[in-house]
Formats: sequence, structure tokens, C-alpha cells
Amino acid sequence: MAQDLKSLKTEFLEYLEIEKGRSIKTVENYDRYLSRFLAHTKLTSPAKLDERTVREFRLHLNRQPGTSGTMKHKTQNYYMISLRAFLKFLRKREIESLNPERIELAKVGARDLDLITAGELERLMEGPKGSSLSDLRDRAILELFFSTGLRVSELCSLNRDLDLTRDEFSIRGKGEKVRVVFLSPAAKRCIKDYLDKRGDIDDALFVQMSRNLGSKEKSPSGGRLTPRSVERLVKKYATKAGITRKVTPHVIRHSFATDLLENGADLRSVQALLGHSNIATTQVYTHITDKHLHEVHKAFHGKRRK
Repeated sequence: MAQDLKSLKTEFLEYLEIEKGRSIKTVENYDRYLSRFLAHTKLTSPAKLDERTVREFRLHLNRQPGTSGTMKHKTQNYYMISLRAFLKFLRKREIESLNPERIELAKVGARDLDLITAGELERLMEGPKGSSLSDLRDRAILELFFSTGLRVSELCSLNRDLDLTRDEFSIRGKGEKVRVVFLSPAAKRCIKDYLDKRGDIDDALFVQMSRNLGSKEKSPSGGRLTPRSVERLVKKYATKAGITRKVTPHVIRHSFATDLLENGADLRSVQALLGHSNIATTQVYTHITDKHLHEVHKAFHGKRRK
């Protein structure tokens, strides 16, 4: 077995893809983080990878420019998570190196949620008003987002053979995990209207459109709609709805989660519907939806003061 770090990194990435079943995108991210670590440290031997080397690399990352001054701790943690996974791989292969447990992640602040109001959401959903194929497609996309809480990549991966006689379907999400999502009557109706007007044979549920020569009407141009195209689509309708803050497909996913919690859904159920592997990820929504806390404060606070 190879003992130099560059070759071991290649073996590790192959292990992630084949044995662990990680997505190509995840493997590419691990490759980028580890390659930067090896390029900076210039290490070749796993035995020479020690705490001092890791600390110096963390200092290097912490001094890199970022959107808010320096690189965010959350971004720095991605490097440490990748390195820790690599070290666990080395330990599993009984290769002498740094104990992965010696690497601690930086503390990060609570995640801020980008939310829109119920009124803004309603205006966004009403954006595509026409009866053209592109309007029907866009309306189906927005309704499907809010009905299911899908990630944009998951929505773009859907095929047109969706069974609309059922109220649910399975989706393969992050980490190749399969979960069930549910279709609202509005989402089913919009998808049916859109598919009924499709005249092409493309397998994709949502396809790209191109304008016909000498006509304002658009028709399928072939090819699956990309996540970037969907992001532009959502932004267009947010602007049309007069929403000044940034609106993305993930913001609609937030609206899906908060809507469920505000109407009494339990956190574990929302975790399953969103496809979160860790409930701590779902708990970011709870402080938004604890409306009763205001009533508790109002009823019991400051009663002894005049």
C-alpha cells in the first residue's frame, strides 16, 4: 500500500465514492479541501502530520480573506471535517498518523435564517399567472417547492413519470438517503396542467425553454432545467412580487418547514420531511416558531413593577 499522503488521499477519495457511497460532488469537495491542506503544508509522510502542522494550517485559513473580512469559521470547519475523515481512514488502514480525535472544530454562531412573510410567500406563488407552457412550468415549480420542501438539486433531478394518482413520492437526497415527500392538491394540479401541455418526449420533469422565432411563446428546447436556472426563476418572481430581500429556492424550503411547525408539527417529523440526518440542523427553526413564548412573557413578566 502506498504510504505517501498524495497517493493515500486518492485511495481515500475512492473509498468515499465506492465503499461509503458519497456523491461525486461530496468527493470533489473533500478533494479540494485536502489538496489545499497538502499544498500548504508540503507534507508527504502521514507520520509527520501532527498537531503543530494542523494548527499552522488553521492559522493560515483564519487569515484568508472572506466575504465578511476573514474566512468564516464554518468554512474553516469544512477543511477540518475533511482532514478528520481522512485521518480516520488512515487509522482504519493502520497507518501511523495524527489521532483524528485531536482535531476540534471551531465554534460557530447560531445560523441565521432568511425568511419571508406569509404575505410575501403568497405573492411569490401567484407570480406566474399566464397559461403559456413556461408559466405553467414555473407555477408547478413554485407549488412543488412549497408542498415538498425539496432542495433545488432534488427538484431538478425529477423525471416526468411522477405518479400523480398518489399524494407522495420518494426522493433520493443528500448522502444518497431516500425519503418520502408529499404533494398538495395545488401542486398536483399545477404539475398536471404543465405536463398536459408538454409536446416533447424529454424524460425530465422540468425542462429548459426557448422562444420560438417570430412568436412570444416559448417551447421546450431540450435539456433538464439546472439548479442555477431555477434560482434565477425564483429571483425573477420574488422581484415581481416586490420582495426586496434575497429569495432563493432554499428560502421556500425554510417557509415549508416553518409553516409545518407553526401549525403544530413536531420537530422529528419535520426533520424526516426535510431529509436532515441530524435533528440539530432542524432545531434552527424552533426559535422562529415558539409563538407562545411571547404570551408567556406578556402574562408573567414584570408584574411586581408599578
